[in-house]
Amino acid sequence: MEIVGKVVQLGTLIEGNSPRGPWKKQELIIETLEQFPKKVCLMCWGDRVNDANSFFVGQTIKAQIRIESREFNGKWYTDVTAFRLDLDQPTAQPAAQPMNQMSPQMPQQPLPPMNEEYFASDNGDDLPF
Repeated sequence: MEIVGKVVQLGTLIEGNSPRGPWKKQELIIETLEQFPKKVCLMCWGDRVNDANSFFVGQTIKAQIRIESREFNGKWYTDVTAFRLDLDQPTAQPAAQPMNQMSPQMPQQPLPPMNEEYFASDNGDDLPF
């Protein structure tokens, strides 16, 4: 999955050791660019911590994410893990193309209501159109 948002905050770095070796993680909080923006906490593990530290508050980023939930003692916990982080490069807008001269754009007008009188009118023509 992919999410795009503006960097709001960078969390504190957490490091530890496990039987498999040392690990580190850091939270990166972004705000989506929707009509009603949502804040999303992305978990960055290992080398992604270095990527997260390269961004500044206010920059728009694109993140490839994995969403995973797990149950512990009857409660569910959800993680949004970022596995790729990039600056969001705005896409170029396509150039405006001239409209076809044969089909000019019609003004938007509401359609008249269809009633039984409309369907019952018989002009002597049995064609369906």
